[in-house]
Amino acid sequence: MMDLLFALLIWGGATVVAIRIANSPFYTALWAKLAVPALLGVSILVLWEGIVRGFGVSPVILPPPSAIASQFAQSIPILWGDFVQTFVKGALSGYIIGCGAAFVIAILIDRSPFLREGLMPVGNFLAAMPIIGTAPILVMWFGFDWQSKAAVVVLMVFFPMLVNTVQGLAETTAMQRDLMKTYSASYMQTLIKLRLPAAMPFVFNGLKISTTLALIGAIVAEFFGSPIRGMGFRISTEVGALNLDMVWAEIAVAALAGSAFYGIVAVIEKGVTFWHPSQRG
Repeated sequence: MMDLLFALLIWGGATVVAIRIANSPFYTALWAKLAVPALLGVSILVLWEGIVRGFGVSPVILPPPSAIASQFAQSIPILWGDFVQTFVKGALSGYIIGCGAAFVIAILIDRSPFLREGLMPVGNFLAAMPIIGTAPILVMWFGFDWQSKAAVVVLMVFFPMLVNTVQGLAETTAMQRDLMKTYSASYMQTLIKLRLPAAMPFVFNGLKISTTLALIGAIVAEFFGSPIRGMGFRISTEVGALNLDMVWAEIAVAALAGSAFYGIVAVIEKGVTFWHPSQRG
């Protein structure tokens, strides 16, 4: 039980320090914003380690973080191959195709009331389709390699991106549009100079939502068939072998990749929409 008491002590101390930093006047500093989640994250890992060791939890049920870290270090080549197969080939390609197609179709929908009334209900229908049902069908259509995973990702990210872009294009006020008309601006000039810049916060909202959906869709799709690599393939096979250390190592890779992907999109958003009130300090 000494391990558990030591872990509780570290967790409590780190939590107190994080609270003091968060409530301090210098919390706006970059180091403070990074220190608070880092302290809480490390304290949770220490508490996890202490609970597992203190109560003698079987590693088959819940391995300690130290065992997961050891497995991670020993399996870097395997984890890297799975990352490339799932994230780079499946999730990222499907993300680019799905979000790009949704962006283009949103502009067409905005231009045509007929498409707005006809395609939006279809998009809503596609968004309501469960991935558990569509993933095996797409795997049968596109094969067991990354193409079928990309197709699942396209289906998952398309509608959130479409809805946010359509909503963003309608964000401008009547006075702003009338001002463009007084300048004899064409539809394309109004779109490029007024409506697309005003829609950027909504567009990036759809892009950020789609970052998490893309990785989830690619991993779930691999449960229904994949080559002998990939995060979903590795998780399903290692669970069957009761090798939970490797399963958690794959989960860690997925969490790190998803967080980094979201962060990159958020950084790009900050540069593009610097003028928006949400980006002002």
